[in-house]
Amino acid sequence: MLTGCRRNRIIRWKGAGTGFRPWRVAKKSQGLPCKESGFSMDTIFLKPSQFTRKWYLIDAEGKELGKVAVLAASLVRGKHKPEYVPHQEIGDYVIIINAEKAMLTGNKAHDKMYYRHSQYIGGLRAENYITTLKRNPVYPMEMAVKGMLSNNRLGRRLMKNVHVYAGPNHPHMAQKPEVIEVK
Repeated sequence: MLTGCRRNRIIRWKGAGTGFRPWRVAKKSQGLPCKESGFSMDTIFLKPSQFTRKWYLIDAEGKELGKVAVLAASLVRGKHKPEYVPHQEIGDYVIIINAEKAMLTGNKAHDKMYYRHSQYIGGLRAENYITTLKRNPVYPMEMAVKGMLSNNRLGRRLMKNVHVYAGPNHPHMAQKPEVIEVK
């Protein structure tokens, strides 16, 4: 009896009552399925011509910071598309306006801390949400979206597709972004 996987073409021969014999290579005519799934799969690589990328606009005024970030990260990653693959940049472009007017629930405005380090001894800097918002109004939204993307080259590349603006104006009107409401 032959056991093994079609992709490797290396199988074991189980003889009648002789136990396992050494490895041998199967012939191509012996189309053996994989034990686990019943068939073999290849990794899918999409070409840029096989998918389209859209521009989306999210208004964060009066919306919760985390809910806006979840929607933006999902759109940028491309999880809403049927051709989604986790290892490629096939997501859409996202514009977030009114980022400084996004709200936090509870007492998070005072309790939520942002940390950064200068890489020098004693160089840890900590500030709460309100102070960070005064210093850089788009930083909390950018960090929220960045924290929901993968922490590798793909995540850094996807972050370039997110455009966050503190006010209602943005320079991307030529792309005709589609407005999306946060639920």
